[in-house]
Amino acid sequence: MAQENTKYYPVGTQTFSKIREGGYVYVDKTEYVYRMTHADLCYVFLSRPRRFGKSLLVSTLKSYFEGDKELFKGLAIERLEKEWKKYPVLHFDMSTAKHVDSDILISELSLKLSQYEQIYGRDEKELEINQRLHGLIKRAYLQEGKKVVVLIDEYDAPLLDVAHEEENLPKLRNVMRGFYSPLKACGPYLRFVS
Repeated sequence: MAQENTKYYPVGTQTFSKIREGGYVYVDKTEYVYRMTHADLCYVFLSRPRRFGKSLLVSTLKSYFEGDKELFKGLAIERLEKEWKKYPVLHFDMSTAKHVDSDILISELSLKLSQYEQIYGRDEKELEINQRLHGLIKRAYLQEGKKVVVLIDEYDAPLLDVAHEEENLPKLRNVMRGFYSPLKACGPYLRFVS
């Protein structure tokens, strides 16, 4: 007979809301989320070994910046955060762009952008992915009246599989460099980038 209060470990689960809503064991790291998001930082680079919880942390940041206060009930951040604000969040999971060439990578990035362009619109003069990301961030800022949060999970996934390839690596690196390039120029519109 199973106990009703049995807690399960979220093996393979990388979504904060699923862990919290499913009653899984969660090691509370939200005090660190609070510190990170309230420091005088805009750009935060998360570098940790594989299988070390980066995706879960990005998911936690997404829930926090989307203002999902109920998910944080009973956690450290609940007592720390006095003003739960909802920000426009652009979350890009690059794990879907593994084992691709430059054309497919551009197509994948274009698809990711188009999902948010359905919400915030698109200027047809923005042809390249960097132009589209820049325009998307600016429109989200103007429409929502709040600075934008950009979360990038598995930022290097498209490059890892071709790191040893002399032909493909420079091409994919240039695509990714182009995609990420507006993040500096969009500084005035950004609340947090990770």
